[in-house]
Amino acid sequence: MDVRIVVDGWMKVFLADVKSATGQLFTRHIEHHGDAVAVLPYDDERRVALVISQFRTPVEHISPGADNVIEPIAGVNDDGDAEACARREAMEEAGVRLGTLERVANCWSMLAVSTERLVLYLAPYRAADRVASGGGLAHENEDIDVDEISLATLADHVRTASTVDIKLLALVQALQIRRPDLFTPKSA
Repeated sequence: MDVRIVVDGWMKVFLADVKSATGQLFTRHIEHHGDAVAVLPYDDERRVALVISQFRTPVEHISPGADNVIEPIAGVNDDGDAEACARREAMEEAGVRLGTLERVANCWSMLAVSTERLVLYLAPYRAADRVASGGGLAHENEDIDVDEISLATLADHVRTASTVDIKLLALVQALQIRRPDLFTPKSA
């Protein structure tokens, strides 16, 4: 019935007055910061993936002193071109040049509260594609750590960690479904 802005910054928060199909009136918050992408680069020859970690204020707020959470490369899709955004974020955050992008899904990240639609990709790469150090953009205070981690270790992490990034969980499971051979011992 009515939507008004209550926060207008990096993200917007709207307050929506809603009338249900049965005539009930209620109010809901809507968070909007744009659509996003996430990509998990993997090297099928060396059986590793590139992941990142960085300080996340909400994680520190809920779990003070917790380690940084392992995540896939991700970013806000400002210009509407998800593939270009995935490639740009991969270079900025992990210093990796990506070629082929394997689309996994276009999904709602938190449909009860957020307008964000998230495009998930897997992306093969080789060691030679790591052409820069990554680490994110200084003016965005990202201070990103980049790690190459074995796929077996990564699968174990998403299976056993007490808390895991949902994007990473979805991408690792998608890779396990599409390429189960990468998670078994390599034949001689």
